[in-house]
Amino acid sequence: MAPPPPASMPLGQRLMHLAQTLQFGWFVGHLTLLFCSLRYGLSYITFNFYSRWARVSYRTAFVAAAATYGIVVYKAFRARSRSGNRQQPGALSLLTDENVQYLFMALVWLFGRQIPLALLPFTVYSVFHVATYTRANLIPTIQPPQQAPGAAASPGGRPATKPNALADTIGRFVKEYYDASMTLVASLEIFLWFRVLFSAIIFTKGSWILLAIYTVFVRARYSQSSFVQGAVGQGIARVDALVANQSTPPAARQAWESVKRFGRQATDSTDLNKYAGAQRPGTKKAQ
Repeated sequence: MAPPPPASMPLGQRLMHLAQTLQFGWFVGHLTLLFCSLRYGLSYITFNFYSRWARVSYRTAFVAAAATYGIVVYKAFRARSRSGNRQQPGALSLLTDENVQYLFMALVWLFGRQIPLALLPFTVYSVFHVATYTRANLIPTIQPPQQAPGAAASPGGRPATKPNALADTIGRFVKEYYDASMTLVASLEIFLWFRVLFSAIIFTKGSWILLAIYTVFVRARYSQSSFVQGAVGQGIARVDALVANQSTPPAARQAWESVKRFGRQATDSTDLNKYAGAQRPGTKKAQ
């Protein structure tokens, strides 16, 4: 993330300098997504989710999501080009890029039928992106750090500055709730898969194609995100505990074992790490 403009510039010029960056467009996209999600949420809880404003809010939210992830993908492409690396990643490498995955899914939800649950993972991500950008760029631009009187310089040679209460509060919020929120996103994405599966079972138009696309997405997320792996593991453990109950019919236990065996086989046979130099599962969040 680019540093804020120099404090020596007037406020108007600092804001103009900030607004001319791609990162600011990324921030505006996430902020737009948050506002549209809130507006759609109000329509949803009042049972007006097919009203004109609800439809506009839903579509605009995914336009904003596609724009933000598109900016990140473009910046990564430009960075590779500037570094002199003319060899661009192949199709399999692109599929393992988290931002490409979310860009693709944002376009899928944008042009598909409304599924309110699909907005929630993007919204959670946007909360943290807006908070991080506000803390690292917006606040220092509007209120540049001031040197603390009588304070010694930091080990890096930079003068010690007065802490900003709002920035510190945002930093504590991000640090405290990041892991829990990423676990929530993982659970929402898995629950959304079952929502799409239900639509396919009742033969909703286009649902089988959507199920195939979203299954590929969830499989990719499982291979890259420790949070998704943890959520899947917790879900399996809960079902195992239920099935282990003595009152569970033997046929149900056998069916569950068959489901787990099929899941393991499908996971092993669709491991893209065998074919591309993908990252190992980590805690990195999509941009």
